[in-house]
Parts: sequence; structure tokens; C-alpha cells
Amino acid sequence: MTSPATTVTRRASAVTRRRVRGDGVDLAVYEQGDRSRPTVLLVHGYPDTHRVWDEVAERLGRRFHVVRYDVRGAGASSRPFGRRRYTFDYLMADMQAVLDAAAPDRKVHLVGHDWGSIQGWEAVCTMPDRFASFTSISGPSLDHAGHWARRRLARPTPSGLRRVIGQAARSWYIGFFQTPLLPELLWRAGLSRPFTRALELGEGVPARPGHPARTLARDGASGVALYRANMTRRLRRPLDRRTDVPTQVIVPTRDLFVSPHLVGGLAGRAPNLTVRPVRAGHWVPRSHPDAVARWIAEHVTAARGGELTPAESRALRRARAVRGRDPLDGALVVVTGAGGGTGRSAVLAFARRGAEVVAADRDAEAARRTAELAGRAGGTVHAHAVDVSDAAAMEDFAKSVMHEHGVPDVVVNNAEIEMAGSFLDHSAEDWRTVLNVNLLGVVHGSRLFAAQMAERGQGGHIVNTSSAAAFTPSRGLAAYSTSKAAALMLSECLRAELKGKGIAVSAVVRPSGPRGGARQAAGGPAGGRPDAVAERIVAAVRRGRAVVPVTPGVRLARAAARVSPGLMRLLARMG
Repeated sequence: MTSPATTVTRRASAVTRRRVRGDGVDLAVYEQGDRSRPTVLLVHGYPDTHRVWDEVAERLGRRFHVVRYDVRGAGASSRPFGRRRYTFDYLMADMQAVLDAAAPDRKVHLVGHDWGSIQGWEAVCTMPDRFASFTSISGPSLDHAGHWARRRLARPTPSGLRRVIGQAARSWYIGFFQTPLLPELLWRAGLSRPFTRALELGEGVPARPGHPARTLARDGASGVALYRANMTRRLRRPLDRRTDVPTQVIVPTRDLFVSPHLVGGLAGRAPNLTVRPVRAGHWVPRSHPDAVARWIAEHVTAARGGELTPAESRALRRARAVRGRDPLDGALVVVTGAGGGTGRSAVLAFARRGAEVVAADRDAEAARRTAELAGRAGGTVHAHAVDVSDAAAMEDFAKSVMHEHGVPDVVVNNAEIEMAGSFLDHSAEDWRTVLNVNLLGVVHGSRLFAAQMAERGQGGHIVNTSSAAAFTPSRGLAAYSTSKAAALMLSECLRAELKGKGIAVSAVVRPSGPRGGARQAAGGPAGGRPDAVAERIVAAVRRGRAVVPVTPGVRLARAAARVSPGLMRLLARMG
């Protein structure tokens, strides 16, 4: 049974409110967007209300019919007394009532956060015919979580035990919520204020009108019954829950309450699964609404068989949970200096692993030949012409890559110029040329693409190629060695700064190469076989190491430079 609708306005989005009769409760239901379009049902968690979704709902409302409701015990919905009325049976009956009222004749696309996601798993496993897709955020199936812990405890390994203990530590509050009366008393005694402050300090989510809700104290006290009614029973005796509903799991890697490791083995219980990691905390719908709304829209479009952009298709392909697939399959990789040598080998190495590659070089024809070679081997490679030393050209290039292909997952700053000879023979212009390519070219590529990666919020990896000349002084390589030492230090600084944004930075160090003259090197110096260097570049991305020497000789030279710099200076004078 539903009540007449009323309309309120939030941020210029028309939101219609009505009341729907659930199982013994009145539920406050909110709708926005065109009702003729696909329906997306957003279910909030604890201790939130439907208002936690405001930013996401506003974005989705431009394309979909968006439905939200305050679950029993929260917001403007009824607050039944006693834990028994918060079991999954009642929660599923409430959701069914909302579905019947908002989208009675069609499947809906379900999205849940925290306890809304826990409810969502129960729904797609018990009444899958009502759902066209499911997006889970920071709320695992209690049954899946129970089986996950049991598997690791049945055959304990150090890493498995660490993960179980880590999740148990994150879930400390579950035990506390089993304490009679105390949690309710704390909420009613003023816990709302420190909770709101902790949300801002710990998650970077400041309070705004509607979240946390004015009813937070009552919501927190009532919602404790969710944990008492369901948690212990399901975790101790998990059921065999499975679903074929297309499922997307958004995994905040900095979640203080839900371990990212809980997705382990999930593909066996939800075979049509995609996983979207994001460097964010638990309240990701508030902190990253653009990314969350975009992924929901892509997932809904894919589930309906709609048309995706090439970038969306590639991102979705990479997110698919496929056993044994190369981690680079579906990644977007940018390689500069790709016209030959190491750059060309790196393009081919990434393409062989299923990555889509942008091959950039100052020589347009050389870049085209690299793309052609990769295409013959079955790779997807796009050729671009750009001079990495030209800041304006690099800005245009970065924008072009983003608009035509998307935000790259990996960037390899490989282009460099070789220059050898006496310091006294080098002109000021020679120095500008070397530094503009070997240092500023790395600066441009790192700065522009790191900004895109940070804005996207999914992290990424930057690889800068350096040389043993960076730490082995030489009488004939002053300009080249200086530029490579600067690029190596830049990599170390960027690794420290960008780690907080989920962006890894590696420096791949080759043997010293140039021995005469000066020329623009598309593929890098002669030091180290191009295919060997390319494999080390791939290894740097896979393992996330800071500095990757290409050969044992480079590793030895780096150690010698640290232990005995005087010996290295002596060898430089003798060379």
C-alpha cells in the first residue's frame, strides 16, 4: 500500500516522496528521474539514511529512474521494537514492497552500501528474478564472509591467518553491538557528534545537509538490531548462497571496516562478476560520487546489452573476474619513445599481454610502424606523434589520450636523447636539449597523466626509464648522467608523493649506453637489450617495485655507488 506522493526539491533535482507499507512498517520511499527509464534502487547502510546517496542519485537521475528508501529503523521509516523484526525475512519483505510499488513489472538494478549491500546479497541470492544487475559496495554477503573465514581457518597459512585476524580487528564493533543496551545508550547520550567528527577526520567526508541525518542518534540506536538479529547466526552457520545476477563489487582499498581480501573466491559464488577497486574509505558514495555513479551506469548499461564507449568497454573488460587472466589484460598503457628500441619492445610486451597501448614518438612514421607490428601480432596499438620536450604538445597529447582512449592505467616515460662528449664541448643549447627531453619529458608525462589518474581515483602506475649513468660518474657523460640522475630522484620523490593517491612510480635502470655524438633516441640507449629492458618494465608494473635494475651489473654498480662513492669517482677519472 502506498500513500499519495509529495515532491521536494534538492539541488534542482525533483525528488518525489511517498510511503510504502512493508512488513508491519511504513517505509519512506524517494524517487527521481524518468520513470520510463531503467530503475536503479539504492539501499543505504548503517547508521545512514537514503540521504547518503544524494550525490550519486543526482548524477544517476539524469539517465535512470532512481529509487531510494529509508530502511526500517532509519530516517522517516518506522522503528519496530526488538531484534526479531530486523531479521533478513523482514528486510526482504520490505524490499519486495518497495520493488512492487516503484517498478512492479520489470527487473531493477540494485545497488547497496554497507548494510544495504549485505541486504542486497541476500536479495539477489533469494529472489534473483527481480534484479537485472547488482552493485555491492563495502558490504559482503554474510554467508560468503563466513565461508571465506572457514576456508582460511580450515587450512591455515600465515597470509590466510593474517587476513582473517585483520578482518576480525576491523569488525570489532560487531561484538560490541551484541552488548545489551550499552550501544543504544551511547547513541542517545551524544555519540552522534564524535561520529560526525570521525567521519570528517577519518574519511575526509564533511557533514552536509542530510548526512549525517538529524535522526542519527535514533537511527544508530535502532539499527543495532540489524547486527543482533543477523550477524552471529549467519557468520557461524553460513548458507550456500550463489547468484547469477550480473554483479559488480566496488572495493574501497582503504576501508576501515571491510577488508578488500573478502572478494577472494567470490567468483565461484557470483560467476558473472566484475571488481572495481578504488583508493577510498568506507563512505565512498560520499567521497567519490562521480566514480561510483559512473561505474553503476556502466554496469547497468552492460547488463542491459547497451552500447559502451571503447574506454568503458576496456575498463569493464579489465574489471571482469576471470581466473588465470593476465593482470595487464585490458589495461590502457602509454609508452613514449615508442618508435624503436626499448620503446617498441615495451609496446609489443604490453600488447602481448592483452593491454591496449598508445605508442607515442616524435617520429610519426616510426610510431606508426610500431603500431603496425603490434597489430600483426594481434595487439591493439594506437600511434601518436608528440615531442615530449614540448610542454604544450604534451598537454594536447594527454588530453587527446583521455578523450580518445580514456585515462591510462600505466605510463612509461621512455623517450630520451643520447649525448656524450667533453663537458667543455657542450653548449648551453646542448644542455637545454638533453634536459628538456630526459628530465622535463619525464616531468610532463608524469605530471599530466598522474593528474588524470588521481582524478579518476583508481590509481595507476608510472614507469620512468633511467640509466646506471645516474649513479656512476663518467668523464664523457656529464649532461646525460645529470639528466638521468635527476629523473631517478624525480621518480623517488613522486613515489613518495603519489602513493597516497594509489599511484605507484618505478624507475627501470639500464646499463649506461651512449658513447658518442648526440641524437634523439626513440627507443633509448644501446645499454641493455631492448626486449630484456621491456620485460623489466612489465615486471616493475606487476610487482610495484621502486627501482628495478635491468642487469646484475647495474645492481652491482648501484650498490658500489652507495658503499664506495670514492671508488666510483676514481674509476670515472680513469675511464
